[in-house]
Amino acid sequence: MSNIRLYFSKSLSNNLTDTLDKSQSHYVNKVMRVKENEIFSLFNSSGEWEAKISNISKGIVEFNVTKQLRQKENSKELWLAFSPIKSNYFNFMIQKATELGVTKFIPIIFDRTIVRKINKERLEKVIIEASEQSNRINVPDIEDPKSLDDFLNNNKVDLIFTDLNSENTKIDLKKVTDKPTCVIIGPEGDFSEEERAKILKFSGVQPLKINENILRSETAVISAISIIKYAIN
Repeated sequence: MSNIRLYFSKSLSNNLTDTLDKSQSHYVNKVMRVKENEIFSLFNSSGEWEAKISNISKGIVEFNVTKQLRQKENSKELWLAFSPIKSNYFNFMIQKATELGVTKFIPIIFDRTIVRKINKERLEKVIIEASEQSNRINVPDIEDPKSLDDFLNNNKVDLIFTDLNSENTKIDLKKVTDKPTCVIIGPEGDFSEEERAKILKFSGVQPLKINENILRSETAVISAISIIKYAIN
């Protein structure tokens, strides 16, 4: 079987016959030069499936699903609440966070957030590509931007607050419940004092100092997620 893995948004099942979209067909046929009767894999939240190319006509790849390779994943929910940043760094941050296992992205407009709009469609493509390349099955969701108050008032999570002012450098696993674990990363200018106070009042919040140095947003994301994944697992 080839090492091609593609996200397929529609339902997958044994003996399914369907076609790839124009972009995926071009990638499989013209870029990877896969031919009829060759094998690749498709995945979505239902699991991963082996598929065989049955026909290529007018540049569109038709396939038949032959068997299931992996069941759906039941991993612990790990959310990232973050401030949008400039485009190139933003793409990198989303890509690496996907590779590290984030299951939901929640953009928050903080007092000191500079970038206040996101290209959700582009970020979804980055997430799908990172999921394909990192052997993930579940593709993370990304929400529309929201205020800090909206996030704090409408989510029940175990909140890990990356706080440079905190003296705490370890996660208390006794406070980690069955709720999603969410790490919250501030904007490049850091949280305002009012925002810090609101976050520290959140039920069950754990402040966590992840480094002695001031980190760029994308570095803080990678560092915090790695620490949390290691501690929880």
